Amino acid sequence: MPTYEYRCLECGHQFEAFHSMQDDPIRICPECGKRVERLISGGSGLIFKGSGFYVTDYQRKRDSAKPDSLNKKKLDDKKEKTSIGD
Repeated sequence: MPTYEYRCLECGHQFEAFHSMQDDPIRICPECGKRVERLISGGSGLIFKGSGFYVTDYQRKRDSAKPDSLNKKKLDDKKEKTSIGD
């Protein structure tokens, strides 16, 4: 259930109410008994749990999906560079 913010139009009292989306909005201020308005709030932050999907995950999968001939060429290039330095 969401938390809604309200403000009294008369006395300016601000408060929060925790109720279902199907419930009618609160209309009366608990302080002075006058009319209230529901405020638009930013809501809560977005929370990601688990491994998720990241650019680095895509990169890793894409590199491992290359044909063996390309992977072998990379290994050959690395061997050649190290043997030149010896």
